[in-house]
Amino acid sequence: MTNKEKSAELVSKWVHVFSCPVCNSPMKVVDLKSLICLNNHTFDFAKQGYVNMMTRSVDSHYDKKLFEARQKIIMESNLYKPLHAWVAHVIKEHLKLTKGPVMVFDAGCGEGSHLQRIIAECKNEAITGLGLDISKEGIRMAAGNYEDSIWLVGDLANSPLADHSCYVILNILSPANYFEFKRILVPDGLIVKVVPRANYLEELREAFYDNTDKSVYNNNETVSLFKQHFHLVDIISLNYTKELTKTELTNFVQMTPLTWNLNREQLDKFTNQGTTKITIDLDILVGMNKQTKREEE
Repeated sequence: MTNKEKSAELVSKWVHVFSCPVCNSPMKVVDLKSLICLNNHTFDFAKQGYVNMMTRSVDSHYDKKLFEARQKIIMESNLYKPLHAWVAHVIKEHLKLTKGPVMVFDAGCGEGSHLQRIIAECKNEAITGLGLDISKEGIRMAAGNYEDSIWLVGDLANSPLADHSCYVILNILSPANYFEFKRILVPDGLIVKVVPRANYLEELREAFYDNTDKSVYNNNETVSLFKQHFHLVDIISLNYTKELTKTELTNFVQMTPLTWNLNREQLDKFTNQGTTKITIDLDILVGMNKQTKREEE
């Protein structure tokens, strides 16, 4: 069976969670080739096993090189292992009383490695991952590497998922769309948003942005906005440093948006300076979709 057919078969099992991004009508899988809605809007499965459900063209800063570096860091360096373990713990606790299969939706999944790691940590066969990102390059790579999840190119502001279709939403170091999240989450569904804290990647900030507005960061605004939309259950703060090899450090500076506007000479100077310590400083915001009376009516 090809990647395309395997993906179409997996989507068939979960087709009830899909909603046409053009007209919002239900969808079905036809001939293990296409997702088609009641009004015949058609989205074909790519040979790599993903579906492009964008309704407009976009330019993405994220390229293949960046996603390859990101995948190596997340899957091989264990830099984010404590994060994955905590998020998996939160999901497992939330799903203890849930029977039957569950969809975990990673909104802004990149090349899919965070989602893959977290689902592996959950050790729960009833969980299926669904990753969505606006970057076709990232989703193409995700589909090629991780066949057990559903991968979609799509727009977070117009996601191709039905109302109340997901039990868990992950939003890891990525922009949010809270109106869509509330629509997609089941009542009392779980949202886990990971945001940087003041010392996140401080080595890069000090090396490249000392005495500029990028040298300092606080997440107060982000946390406040999250609390406006969801009932805040917990904030888990993670702070640790990890030594990376020179190869890992080179991959790391290629994957972070902090280095997008820097030249090769600046990057080489940093990776050759001898220190390979990187600080991870994150807040894991854990929220529930508590609906008001007005929303229920």
